[in-house]
Amino acid sequence: MTLAIILVVAAALALIFILSITVSRSLQVSNTSLSGRIRPLDLEAFRNLTDAAEDEYLRHRLRPADFRSVRRERLRAMAAYVQVAGSNATLLVRIGQSALTANDPHTVEAAHQLVDQALLMRRNATFALLKIYVALAWPNSGFAAKPIVLGYQQLSGSAMLLGRLQNPAVPVRISASL
Repeated sequence: MTLAIILVVAAALALIFILSITVSRSLQVSNTSLSGRIRPLDLEAFRNLTDAAEDEYLRHRLRPADFRSVRRERLRAMAAYVQVAGSNATLLVRIGQSALTANDPHTVEAAHQLVDQALLMRRNATFALLKIYVALAWPNSGFAAKPIVLGYQQLSGSAMLLGRLQNPAVPVRISASL
């Protein structure tokens, strides 16, 4: 019985060891391939979707049934923008974490700032998506993604700063417009 327990524990430890090696190697992706996977986000279009004045304009110009339909379409588009912002934030966390090992203290500082902002963006994007999906059921509710626009603009600035510090010759853009 004791031998069986020892073998099971040894097998579990070996499995954990193998999985940790596999995961650590899969996370060692170059920043070039990660930055190539970032999808640009049109901040002006996103800002328009979250603009309360635009919403009020549509509310006054359209019949209530038409407004709810248009509002739902705008919420779906808003959800797509928030999903892109969240996935970009995930990639930027990984880029920032890999830059934390740099020798330059300015680069490390910029990487810390990028990681912090990207983690916050990822969390906020998750909550905003939840609010958007609730708003799809009740289209007259308030905006959920307004803070995402401002946070993504700050995140874009941090990513550009880190990119300039790491490689000044290559421009870094994670938004289509600023």
